[in-house]
Amino acid sequence: QLQASGGGLVQAGGSLTLSCAASGRAFSNYQMGWFRQAPGKEREFVATISRNGGSTDYADFVKGRFTISRDNAKNLLYLQMNSLKPEDTAVYYCAASSSIWSTRKESRRYSYWGQGTQVTVSS
Repeated sequence: QLQASGGGLVQAGGSLTLSCAASGRAFSNYQMGWFRQAPGKEREFVATISRNGGSTDYADFVKGRFTISRDNAKNLLYLQMNSLKPEDTAVYYCAASSSIWSTRKESRRYSYWGQGTQVTVSS
């Protein structure tokens, strides 16, 4: 089970940190990711992190602004979001995948999903 939190309303240029708490399974066995879905749009990949946290990858539109991290001892996943833009407004979902690293951006490879947390960035 995944539980995302930390969303909210922030002004453009501001920051938010999302958290995702995992329970019930061996968190360190899963590659973790963040995806988002804006109204009227398809869900899109945001960021991913490998099982041991040693590798990360980002969508081009968040590179340099967002940072994904994890704490396997605490079963927690994070997404630090800086320099937020109105176009970052979306519901953000954390997800877990048992697939290989090469599939890290494919949402269909993620078996477990959190409930989503709303991020709204005002201009």
